[in-house]
Amino acid sequence: MLTIGEKTFQSRLLLGTGKYPNVDIQKKAVDVSETDILTFSVRRMDIFESSQPNLLEKIDIHNYDLLPNTAGAYTAKEAVRTAKLASASGLCDMIKVEVIGDKKTLLPDPVETLNATEELLKEGFIVLPYTSDDVVLARKLEEMGAHAIMPGASPIGSGQGIINPINLSFIIEQSNVPVIVDAGIGSPKDAAYAMELGADGILLNTAVSGANDPVKMAEAMKRAVEAGRLGYEAGRIPKKSYATASSPQEGISI
Repeated sequence: MLTIGEKTFQSRLLLGTGKYPNVDIQKKAVDVSETDILTFSVRRMDIFESSQPNLLEKIDIHNYDLLPNTAGAYTAKEAVRTAKLASASGLCDMIKVEVIGDKKTLLPDPVETLNATEELLKEGFIVLPYTSDDVVLARKLEEMGAHAIMPGASPIGSGQGIINPINLSFIIEQSNVPVIVDAGIGSPKDAAYAMELGADGILLNTAVSGANDPVKMAEAMKRAVEAGRLGYEAGRIPKKSYATASSPQEGISI
């Protein structure tokens, strides 16, 4: 069970809803993923002109918790305004804070992320800030009251996987709130690895929507997250420099 704030979820896979070839494939991918949480960019949705956001027209949003994000914001002020628009639509009480600091790499701005998180916590949101793999920043966000920390594995949409497992491990070790790896996951292997490191969840979009077969990839990611979590809970054997016989040698008759 994944707990964020006062909310509890069965699935540890959070799924994005953008960039699918069409809404039918999007719906099938969402269904097979068995996710409980769907994320979307507020700025890309027509949240006031229709009863449901356009990009979710095939999905019964009442079956999911929605996690809108503030993608497109470059300042804390923009992020807070976007979050309030989402809240005013009545769609959610959770928000993923995303404040970009560099247009080329799309890496988050640490100062503006802190400022936006602080303001939205005052407003009563369940706040999940997207950050780099900065260990100190992650700690400061948690101390501020963030309900989860969402460090990127690598730049958004890059598919490079986890490029700094040491920092990610440090963030997981120090955190008392869920750590949800967000951005850069490219394959089921990446997702399983993040979960084996102890991450509490994975947020995916491009890795699924951009796959040759998004529906199959959604199912693969679901299984990878489950396998990685089980592996983490089971506890892997330590790595050794030399071989160790898998069968006991004592008591063998020759």
